[in-house]
Amino acid sequence: MKKKSILLAGFIIAKFVLQYILVSSEYELQRDEFLHLDQAHHLAWGYVSVPPVTSWISSVILFLGNSLFWIRFFPALFGALTLVVVWKAIEALKGNVFALVLGATCVLFSALLRLNILYQPNSLDVLCWTTLCFILIKYAATENSEWFYIGAVVLSVGFLNKYNIVFLLVGFIPALLMVRRTIFLKKHFYLSILLFLLLIMPNLIWQYNNSFPVYHHMQQLARLQLVNVKQWYFVTDQLFYFSGSLFVIVAALYALLFYPAFKKYSFFFWALCFTLLAFIFLRAKSYYAIGLYPIYIAFGAVYLETILQSGWKKYLQPIAIIIPVLFFIPMYNMLFPNRSPNYIAKHSGLYKKYGLLRWEDGKDHALPQDYADMLGWKELADKVDSIYSTLPNQSQTLILCDNYGQAGAINYYTKNKNIRANSFNADYINWFQLDKKYTNLIRVKSLESEGDELIETSPFFDTAYVAGSITNAFSREYGTQIFVFLKATIDINKRIRQEIEDERNYH
Repeated sequence: MKKKSILLAGFIIAKFVLQYILVSSEYELQRDEFLHLDQAHHLAWGYVSVPPVTSWISSVILFLGNSLFWIRFFPALFGALTLVVVWKAIEALKGNVFALVLGATCVLFSALLRLNILYQPNSLDVLCWTTLCFILIKYAATENSEWFYIGAVVLSVGFLNKYNIVFLLVGFIPALLMVRRTIFLKKHFYLSILLFLLLIMPNLIWQYNNSFPVYHHMQQLARLQLVNVKQWYFVTDQLFYFSGSLFVIVAALYALLFYPAFKKYSFFFWALCFTLLAFIFLRAKSYYAIGLYPIYIAFGAVYLETILQSGWKKYLQPIAIIIPVLFFIPMYNMLFPNRSPNYIAKHSGLYKKYGLLRWEDGKDHALPQDYADMLGWKELADKVDSIYSTLPNQSQTLILCDNYGQAGAINYYTKNKNIRANSFNADYINWFQLDKKYTNLIRVKSLESEGDELIETSPFFDTAYVAGSITNAFSREYGTQIFVFLKATIDINKRIRQEIEDERNYH
C-alpha cells in the first residue's frame, strides 16, 4: 500500500473514532433526528421541511435495526467522504504529501466534527457542496464535458437532500459569468441542466401537488427562527467554524487572485463572496454556509506547500499542521456534548463568553440549544409508555404532541409497538391515522404553550387528569406536561380532521 493511501486510511479511521467518542452517554438523540428517523415509516418524494433523501437513509437505518451506532454512522461516513474529496482535490491541484496532510488535518479538526455528530441532512449537504466544487476544479483543468453530467447527478442528490445547495449556484453562476463565461456556450452544459431537472422532477411534482410546503416552511422559519439571527453573528461564526484552518483559507483566497497556477480557478474567489453575501442578506443561520470552506482548504494547502518547500520555510510545515490540532483542544472542551449538563451549568460563564448558550430565540440559557434538545426524551417516552399501559381501550387512544420532537422521541424510544404519537407540527400533520376511531387522548403539551389544557379539553371527555411531566431541568422540554382524557363525548376523528384543515389553511 502506498504511503498516501496509508495516510488517508489513518485520517478516515480517526474521523470515525472521533465522531463516536465526542458525545457523552448522558445525552440522547437530538430533536431533529427523531423526525428524520420517523420519515422511514412514511416514504414519499418530499416532506414539509426536507426533500426525500434523508428518508431513504432512514429506511436503511431502520433495516439495520435503528440503533444508535447506525444513526451515528451515516453522518460520520459523509464527513469522512468529505475529507476524501478534499484529499482528491489536493491531488488534482498537484499537491503532495505535506499539502495532503495539512488539508486532511484542517478538515478533520474543524466544526465538521460537531456537524457530523447529528443525523441531519447537513452532513450530506456539505459532502455534496464539496464534491460539486471538486467537479468544477476537474472541469476547469480539463474542460471535459463529462464533468457536466457528473455534476448534474451530484447536484440532484444534493437538491433531493437539502434545498440549501441552491445557494451554491447563487454564488457560482455570477462568478462564472465574470471569469469563465464560455461555459455557458457549451451544449453539454444545458443538457446537464436537463438531466438535473429530470432527476429532481419527482420532488418538484410532489411540491406542486402539496401546494409547495417548502415555501410555507421557509416563511415559518424566517418568522420564528431567522428573525433572531443577527447578520454580524453570521460573519463572526464563519471565522469560528474553521478557526484552526483560517490561515489556510486566507492563503487560498490570496492564491486564487495572485498565484498564476490557480488563474483558471479564480472564479472560486468570487463564488465565495457572492454566496456569503446572499446568506448575510437573507439572515441565514451561520452553519448554512459551512459547506463552502472544505474546498478552499484544498487550494490553501497546495499554495502553502509551494511557499514552504525550500530553505528555512520547510521547518514551518510541521507548525502549520500542528496549528489546527492546537485550535481543536479548546473546541474539544467546549463545542461538543462530551461534558455533562451539570459541568456546563457550573462553567456557564465560559460558554456564555463565546455565545454558545445563545438559542434561536436570541436569549442565553443553561445549555447550548443542541444539548438541551438531546435531553428529556427517554423520560417522556417512558412516562407515556407507563400511562398508556394503564388505559382502557388502548387501541383507541390518540397520542397528540405539541411538536415533532415530542412525537418523534416517543415513537423512537417507546417499548410498545402499538404506540404512534402524532402532532400538528412539521410532517406529522400528514401522518395521522384517522382510519380508526379514537375515544381516549394522551396530550403532550409544552410548558410555554398557551391556555389551560385541562380547562379547555376536559369538557369533551368523561375523565381528565394530569399524568406526569418532564422533570429534567436541563431539557428544552422541561415542564412539558402529559394529560390524559378518557371516554370522549365528541367525535375525536372529526375534530382532528378539522384542526388539520385549519392548520394547513393557516400556513
